Amino acid sequence: MPTPEQMEAAVHAYVEAFAKGDPELAVAIFAEDATIEDPVGSPLKRGHDEIRAFYQASMATGARLVLDGPIRVAEGHAAFAFHVPLHFDGKDMEIHVIDTFAFDAAGKVREMRAFFGPGNMIAK
Repeated sequence: MPTPEQMEAAVHAYVEAFAKGDPELAVAIFAEDATIEDPVGSPLKRGHDEIRAFYQASMATGARLVLDGPIRVAEGHAAFAFHVPLHFDGKDMEIHVIDTFAFDAAGKVREMRAFFGPGNMIAK
């Protein structure tokens, strides 16, 4: 089981990947057979190729992640709140999100889920 420090480091690496606009840094935290569901209720993206394509598109918007408080870790899972300032569809916006990561024994993310909906998208 990964340590709390390993799980927190993965979250920080994820935030750093967006800060640098580097999808490969994001892909590196995921297990080969990982899934992402972003947002919850959307089709799953499976494996590094689909995950890479998803983050290439996400980062192309100029999105950056800003943590809103501490990372919570427990029993192979991490949860973290953040907001995403971005310019989308001709408007400055913020999206408020909570992500969860489930980790495998090697400390790689095996599942990511992003919780947000229309009510969490705020025009600035």
